Amino acid sequence: MGSEAQKKESPCGCNKAHADREPCFPPVSFITFVLSLAQSAMVLMGEAPEPDTGEYMQNLPQAKHTIDILAMLDCKTRGNLTEEEHKVLDNLLCELRLAFVRKQ
Repeated sequence: MGSEAQKKESPCGCNKAHADREPCFPPVSFITFVLSLAQSAMVLMGEAPEPDTGEYMQNLPQAKHTIDILAMLDCKTRGNLTEEEHKVLDNLLCELRLAFVRKQ
C-alpha cells in the first residue's frame, strides 16, 4: 500500500506524487500541437473561455491568423501525416472555419 502522499492527486491531475517537479503534460505530438492551436483559435473567437481568467474575449483577426497557421500546417505536412493526424487536422480546420464564418 502506498503512502498518503502517493495517494494525493498532483496539481497536473496525473495521480502521481511529484511535488518536486514541474507538472506533467500530455506527450508532445502533432495532434496535441494542433489541438492547442485550435483551442487558442476558439478562445480568440469567443467560443471558449480564456484559461487564466475564465472570461470570454473576441479577437477575430488573431483567430483568423491562428486558423491560417493550421491551414499552412495542413498544406506543408500533406502526405506526411498518419491517417489519424490527417483526420484530426482536417476536422479541426472544418470546425474552426465554420465557427469563424458564424462570427462574421
